[in-house]
Amino acid sequence: MVDTKRAIDPITAQVLSGALKNIAIEMGHKLARMSYSSIIRESNDFGCALLDEHGQQLCESVNSTPLQSGPIPGYLQGIRKIMAERGYDFKPGDVILHNSSFYGATHQPDCGFFVPVYYKDELVGFSCSTAHQLDLGALSPGSIGIIDAVDCFAEGLQFKAIKVYEEGKPVDMVWRLIRDNVRATDMVVGDMEAQIATCRIGAQRYLELVEKFGLETVRAARDYMIDYSERVLRHEISKIPDGTYHSEGYIDGYLDSQDPKRKDLKFNVNLTVKGDDMIVDLTGTSDQVDDRPINMPFPGTTDMAVYLTIRTILLDSQKFGYIPQNAGLVKPIKIIAPEGTLVNPTYPAPTISRFCPGNALADTIMRALGQAVPDQICAGIGNLYMVAYSGMIDKKYWVYMDIMAGSSGGRYGRDGMDAIDVLYANTRNNPIEDIESHHPLSVTRYEFPDNAAASGKYRGGVGPIRDIEFTDEGGFSVEGEGQKYAPWGFDGGYDGTPSKLIFRDSEGNETSLPSKVPYKKTHAGETLEIVGPCGGGYGDPYTRDPETVLADVLDEYISLDRAKTEFGVVIEDNKILWEETELLRSMHE
Repeated sequence: MVDTKRAIDPITAQVLSGALKNIAIEMGHKLARMSYSSIIRESNDFGCALLDEHGQQLCESVNSTPLQSGPIPGYLQGIRKIMAERGYDFKPGDVILHNSSFYGATHQPDCGFFVPVYYKDELVGFSCSTAHQLDLGALSPGSIGIIDAVDCFAEGLQFKAIKVYEEGKPVDMVWRLIRDNVRATDMVVGDMEAQIATCRIGAQRYLELVEKFGLETVRAARDYMIDYSERVLRHEISKIPDGTYHSEGYIDGYLDSQDPKRKDLKFNVNLTVKGDDMIVDLTGTSDQVDDRPINMPFPGTTDMAVYLTIRTILLDSQKFGYIPQNAGLVKPIKIIAPEGTLVNPTYPAPTISRFCPGNALADTIMRALGQAVPDQICAGIGNLYMVAYSGMIDKKYWVYMDIMAGSSGGRYGRDGMDAIDVLYANTRNNPIEDIESHHPLSVTRYEFPDNAAASGKYRGGVGPIRDIEFTDEGGFSVEGEGQKYAPWGFDGGYDGTPSKLIFRDSEGNETSLPSKVPYKKTHAGETLEIVGPCGGGYGDPYTRDPETVLADVLDEYISLDRAKTEFGVVIEDNKILWEETELLRSMHE
């Protein structure tokens, strides 16, 4: 594993690892501060990383989402493949833009910028950033909710290893092409320029590190830390009994479609452990949907759902602290994903709405792994919704993307988390003040539903309710999941509750909408209401501490009736009736 020609002492290796980590963190903070859009500035839907000359990840911005940082090596693999096909090469001063889903990118809106780093005329690595751009010229405003795209071309501009700076000079015609084809021009181009500035900062810091310690020492530290991360993960895998662990999960797809191939879609997971190796076989997963964009690119989405979920479960940060996020964490895991399925679609299948299916896949992987390590997982998660709100003011487009928080299931020793991003992502939802100060929108309700927590020894997390009213003419489109298939309960815990999507016109008339809605025009006074799904419960609710059940009743997580019928706790006048409770619970045993 470790290159003995580059032996290094552990202390020096850890010092350099910490320095690399801090470079990526600095890149993330500065990108957030420089960006124009709230999706980067507030929601942190971006990633920053340094790669070595071979494309191995050295570090990532832990202050952003791993679903953006983790795929960056796959972006570079795609870039190198395209450049080799076209006879191009990297040069000092170049900046490459890439977003092709069939060449490593997570999906079309996540634009990656790559700056090659040279030291004494030698290519020594890459400084990289990815971020969600809010409009790239698709068939409707916004870069999500384009749920009726029939192929990848309907999703907007495709950038395949395009040089936007060549040897330090901007490629003017490329920038003009971008400006001519996106709606919210200043915002999108401003975010792209912020990404480039971030990459240049990372490149400068990386060179400073190389100059201070020497290139060979930096490379020796790289080898040591990649080996270390791999050994830690292999050690945890080796603790799992050999065998195959199976689970299935389902997503809504397009419940309003007449085509059965578009809905009730299955993920099939067979997770095999043999020694310190793990194989995740997704054979049996539903076929790709050829003309709808819920397919998941294998590199960038499917592989991240696997790697990040396993990493999260087996390498809990509370136990292990910081484990360097590098190439070593993918080496022990092999993924089998048959071509032509949801988890490995073939060109030119659309993929822009792959996020919620990816979360459902991660949830299914966790369910399989829970058979082996039940104390390290949570029950089923409440998936997210993404809404693209848009309109025009003075003949200029505004576009806003709202990430509606989900919820986690109960977990061993703890209740599920309320109103949170889950599993393989880490975005934050947007503050009301930011929404209302930048867009003609008003958040008229943002709260938790009453009596919605799934019962269990550890209750499920609660998804929020959010109502957003248009104060001017506009429109919206939605991508989401979880209206039909509720989050699963674990080890005697109850299932959670599914989500709802309701449109209310200016007269107060309500219309229930499916979890995916193509662009819909709106008028002032009309409201979109999202009721988030609630995570599953963990463990037998009759074993939950009665005092905690009382607290749940007082906090309106559950009702008095449910406290009695589902938890065996009798409460009157905000007090526990202990004799009745003990009698009721004894009958349950």
